[in-house]
Amino acid sequence: MSFPPSSNLYMSSAIRNGASERETFHKFFECWLVEQNQFLHSLISASKHLSTAPAPAPSRHRDDSNGRITDSELRQLIDRVTRHYEDYYRVKSRCAKQDVFTMLSPSWLSSLESAFLWMGGWRPTMAFHLLYSKSGMQLEAALADLIRGLSTGDLADLSPSQLSRIDELQRRTIREEKLLTERMAAHQETVADHEMVELSQAVTEMLQSGGGGGDEDARVDMEERVESTLKPKEEGLEAIVEEADDLRLRTLKGILEVLTPVQAVHFLIAAAELHLRLHEWGKKKDAGAVGGARE
Repeated sequence: MSFPPSSNLYMSSAIRNGASERETFHKFFECWLVEQNQFLHSLISASKHLSTAPAPAPSRHRDDSNGRITDSELRQLIDRVTRHYEDYYRVKSRCAKQDVFTMLSPSWLSSLESAFLWMGGWRPTMAFHLLYSKSGMQLEAALADLIRGLSTGDLADLSPSQLSRIDELQRRTIREEKLLTERMAAHQETVADHEMVELSQAVTEMLQSGGGGGDEDARVDMEERVESTLKPKEEGLEAIVEEADDLRLRTLKGILEVLTPVQAVHFLIAAAELHLRLHEWGKKKDAGAVGGARE
C-alpha cells in the first residue's frame, strides 16, 4: 500500500529541486488536503468515543476501540490539527513573498471556491457562521435531552460565558476584517494613480514609435521603470495578504480557545467537512463545464 507524501516533506523536496512557487504550493496544497482528510477521520473517530455518561471503572487493559477518550487525548489531537493549519499558513506566507499574485488567484482551487475567496482565502467572520450553524444543528438534534436538563457537551451546550466570549471575538474580528477590506480597496485603486497612468501612456507611445526606434537602451530603461512602478503594488499586496492570513489563523485559534475539547472536535469536524466538500463539489462542476464545452 502506498501513502501520499506529507505536505512538509514535499515542500522540503520542492525547495531543493528549485520548483516554481505556483507548482510548489499547488502540490503542497494537494498533500495538505489529503492530510486534512486524514485528520477529519481521526476527529470523527474521536467524536464517536465521546460520552457525557459517567466514566466506567478504570481498567488495566483499556480497549481503545470501545473505551472513552480522555480530554488529554482530545487536546493532543486538537493541537495536531491546529499545527496543520499553522503549517499551511507558514508555507503560504513563504510562497506569497515570491509570488503574491498566484496566492490571490490560486489555480489549485475550483471556480466555486474562488467565487467565495476573500484576499486569497476564507473570510474570517465565516468561522462564526460555521460555529453557529453547527451549534444550531446539534441544538435541534438534542432539544429533548436539553429540555430534560441533560448536558450534551457538544456545541449545543455552549454556556453563557462562552457565548459572551465568542461574541466579543466576533466583534473584534469584524472590525479587523473591515479595516483590511478597506485597505485592500484603497490599494487596488492605486493601479490607476498618476504614476501608473503616465507609465501606461509612455509605454504605448514607445510601442507606436516602433519599440523605441530600435533603441535597446530605451526599451530596457522602460522595462526597469515598469518593474519599479509595480514593485510597491506587489509589496502592498503581500503585506495585506499576510495580515489577512494572520487574522484567519488567529480567529480559528481564538474560537478553539473558547470551546471545550469536545466542542473543539465538533467545530474542527465541521470546518474540515465544509472545506473538503466545497473543494470536491467545485472540482466536479469545473470538470463538468469543461466536458460540456467539448461536446
